[in-house]
Amino acid sequence: PLLLAVLCAAAENTDPDGDYFEFTCPKPDGQFEDPYQCDRYYECVDGRATERLCPDGLVFNPASKLVNKCDQVFNVECHDRKELQPPKPVGVCPRQNGFFPHPDPAICNIFYNCVNGRELEMTCVAGLHFYQTTGTCVWPDMANRQGCGSNANKKLNDGFQCPKNAPKMDRNGQIITHPNYPHPDDCQRFYSCLNGVEPRQGQCEHGMVYNEDLQRCDEPDNVPGCEDWYSSAEPDSGTGGTRHR
Repeated sequence: PLLLAVLCAAAENTDPDGDYFEFTCPKPDGQFEDPYQCDRYYECVDGRATERLCPDGLVFNPASKLVNKCDQVFNVECHDRKELQPPKPVGVCPRQNGFFPHPDPAICNIFYNCVNGRELEMTCVAGLHFYQTTGTCVWPDMANRQGCGSNANKKLNDGFQCPKNAPKMDRNGQIITHPNYPHPDDCQRFYSCLNGVEPRQGQCEHGMVYNEDLQRCDEPDNVPGCEDWYSSAEPDSGTGGTRHR
């Protein structure tokens, strides 16, 4: 009877060196982490251990109060439990579950939330980069990712460059994802910075001027300094806009 009790309380497995070991339930009932593999755990019922694996990409969190203790990697301290099950990649998801960066190392503001092998593309607010260690968007100096933004330092032909490390805020204090900036000499024209880093030229339709406060085109009378913009302007056949005499 004693031998039977010992066998029922143990589950056989291998350590990283390939040697067999027996996991013994520390308590008759509960879920307990594997000593070597972070996504493997044991479910003990009446002292009998059954080996379990978390879904690919998740790891066992012994501190969790939930019934399902499989959690995101960035929420768990695996310590010496460095082993993981072989990955099951699908598309842009290197594992079935988790938060992962864009496969192009130059694109640091886009990441993917993978759930059971299905990805959801997500974009950080302007000026932030995805940081896989925490699964969140942070300032570039904290993310410290190399090769980000192949277009981040791009200049337009007239010399305009998107401001660096200075996210533009709206009236409510929220970061503007694709901020606009006024042209220094032309009320009708403006610049757009895609995701805050990639510059594009913009132009209001004839009769309208760019309103910096509203971040859009507006009537000239509503923009100080541009009220008479069209009174002395003529069509510019080269650009489709206007030029002043």
